Amino acid sequence: MPGDKPAPKSILFLCGMNAIRSPMAEALARNDLPKSVFVASAGVRPGERDPFVEAVLKEAGLNGVAHAPQLLDDLEDSYFDLIVTLAPEAHHAALELTRSMAIDVEYWPTADPSTATGTREQIMSAYREVRDRLKLQIQKRFGKA
Repeated sequence: MPGDKPAPKSILFLCGMNAIRSPMAEALARNDLPKSVFVASAGVRPGERDPFVEAVLKEAGLNGVAHAPQLLDDLEDSYFDLIVTLAPEAHHAALELTRSMAIDVEYWPTADPSTATGTREQIMSAYREVRDRLKLQIQKRFGKA
């Protein structure tokens, strides 16, 4: 709930390949949170941009992702006030990384829309569902700017 904990000054969204869920969460958080909050995203394995992410973010009036997927190991600064993990493997990596650090880790289990099949519209619907769910979680956790 907003106000239950001090607002983080820096947030990392972490998922498997930084191709779908974490860049989507990053774009949504950058849009909704105050500009004073540093927001980044990364993955635990190499990934490639997903064109469906760009499409559903554009539908929501967001420019999408400004960077190619990046690895957790490649981040210049690995200290964040909060790491939000969106996939089990990312959660395990975050817990390992933060074992000896005072960084909060929250797990937001989020479906992988890339497993959706069917028509383009059915696939887009799966991506929209993830986008909308992440937006609600961000607003619920951090409040609306």
